Formats: sequence, C-alpha cells, structure tokens
Amino acid sequence: MSIVVTGATGHLGRLVIEGLLEKVPADQITAVARSEEKAADFAARGVKVAVADYNAPETFDSVFSAGDKVLLISGNEFDKGRVGQHKVVLEAAKAAGVALLAYTSAPGSLSAALADDHRGTEAAILESGVTYTLLRNGWYNENYTENLAPVLEYGAVVQAAGEGKVSSAARADYAAAAVAVLTGEGHENKTYELGGDTAWGFAEYAAEVAKASGKEIVYSAVPVEAYIGILTGAGLPEPFAAILAGVDASIEKGELVVTSGDLSRLTGRPTTPIADSIATALKG
Repeated sequence: MSIVVTGATGHLGRLVIEGLLEKVPADQITAVARSEEKAADFAARGVKVAVADYNAPETFDSVFSAGDKVLLISGNEFDKGRVGQHKVVLEAAKAAGVALLAYTSAPGSLSAALADDHRGTEAAILESGVTYTLLRNGWYNENYTENLAPVLEYGAVVQAAGEGKVSSAARADYAAAAVAVLTGEGHENKTYELGGDTAWGFAEYAAEVAKASGKEIVYSAVPVEAYIGILTGAGLPEPFAAILAGVDASIEKGELVVTSGDLSRLTGRPTTPIADSIATALKG
C-alpha cells in the first residue's frame, strides 16, 4: 500500500509530501512528477517517484496499485482541458482498485468560471464509483502575498472585489488537511469545505501590508473590466485574466467566505492568519 500524490513537485504537492514524511515511512509514499529530476530531492529521502503526465494517459498505467490512497492535485493548465486531464488519473485509479481518491477542488459556493473544471471533475469522480474525499480548497493567502512587489511599488492593493471578503488560509494549512485525510480514517465519501477561520476584506489586507511594511498602502476597488485590463497589461493572457477577475466578482458576492470550520478541524490547529503570511512574505 502506498500514498500517491500527483503534482507532487508543485507548491501544494511539495508541502503534502513533507507532511506525509512526518507521519509515514518514506517508502510508503509515491510522488508523481513529470520528470525524475523534479522529484530527485524526494527520491534521495527514500520516497518512490513515478514519472507521469496528465497529458499522456499511458504514463499512468502502472502508477497505482490496489489499496493505494491517492491525492489528485488539480492541474494548473487552464488551456489544456483540466477535466480530461483529471479523468486520466481517475480512470487509472479506478482500474487499479485504489482504496481512496482525494481531490483538491474549489468551494461549493464558488460560481466563477474557475470552478467549472472542478465541478466537472467532481461529477466524474461521483459517477466513477470510486471511494472519494473532496477537499474543496478555498483561496490561498499566497495568492496575494506572493504578489506584493507591485503593491509595495505603487502603494495600492488593486482588486475588483468591492467590499467582499475572503476566508483564505496558508497553502500549508490545506496541505496539512490533505495529509490528515490520507493518513487518517473515516474520510470516505466525504466532502470538506475548506477555508480560513477568519474572513478579511481588501481594505483590511491593505492596512495589514501597510502595518507590516511601514509604507502607505490603500485599497483601490476597480470594475471587473478595468481589472482584466490591468492584469493583461501586466502580461497575463486575457483568458486567465478574465478567470481571476471572475473570482473577484465572486468574492464581492461573498462566495469565498467559508464558515464550515472543516480546515481547522482536519488539521487540529487554527488556520494561518493573513497577517502572518504577509509578514513571512516581507521577510523573504
């Protein structure tokens, strides 16, 4: 029996593998990556490495074994048909007879286009009959704190979210929840709505950045179309810019406020406040 993590060398995947290494022997963990080089550091620590690609179904033919617990981390290639990519993993997992397939999804309340692929994947999982856990991850603190350079340069947090709030948490919090599911019991056929303990708005976020940096930072709320223009001007492809702006529209409607408490319950600790992630980012 192995715990298999797809997308293991991405930001979330690496944190999941690190968390698993604290709980189970390395030889019970399989890291799925697109190349051996990307996962060489894991291999050096005794983790099994499987080379496979969501875009090449045949590469998943021998990745899974009966009884494995699998974490399918959603792909980030928005232009490659993510539901089809995820089905490659799902079908291979079902054929192998895995014990559990956990999937990193999006909040059930999210109506933005970003959620479409997640809903499609969830439907395929339910239809497949595999034993599943849906980890509906909310927004990450790092979605904002890893992009502080322009905020500090221009003295402004610019979003199209109005007065909306976000129940975000640190990426490490979501990784810890996945580890809890993969190493624990009683998570079969459960859906968890995951988000931070405390929702915050962008005026609060700007104030926290100002406090931590010592600079004057304001929140500038702009219309969705203007925000798309800002993002494309910064070099993002227009379809992706529209997806991000759509998330802001959902934030304004309150769709990224998660009140379930599932994340802190799964991890056994409070979620990471946005102020802590801001401080960490500024130190880096």
